[in-house]
Order: sequence, then structure tokens, then C-alpha cells
Amino acid sequence: MFEQNLARIRTHRNNIHRYRRLLRTELSDLERDFIDRRMADEQAALDALVAETFPVTFPLPKDLSSASSSMGAAS
Repeated sequence: MFEQNLARIRTHRNNIHRYRRLLRTELSDLERDFIDRRMADEQAALDALVAETFPVTFPLPKDLSSASSSMGAAS
């Protein structure tokens, strides 16, 4: 399953790169709008797949001001 997700991630990433290359060419407004929509769809699918494949979270301290003041006291 992990390897399949990595392959899907590569596919989405390659599609996004292909769309970016196409956007650097001469296109009609209709073509450009279509590619913009497809690229946004690919990016959304990529973001969801990456979040599912690598569920990493970094919790922040509840009170940032006390954390920064305690860090300054340790110096």
C-alpha cells in the first residue's frame, strides 16, 4: 500500500510539472483555464494523498509566550 501511494504521489507530481510546462507555451484562454483547473485538481489530490501517506503532526505549545520566555531564561 505504501509503495502504491508513493507511485500515485509521483504520478500527481509529474502531472503538475507537465501542466506547468504547458502553461509556459502559447495557449488560448480556454486552454489555459482548463490546464489551471486540472493543475488545481492534481494539487488537491496530491496534498490529500501526502497527508494520508505521511500523517505527521507537530504539536505547538499551548502558551507560546511562556515557551519563548522560558527559552530565553535557559540561554
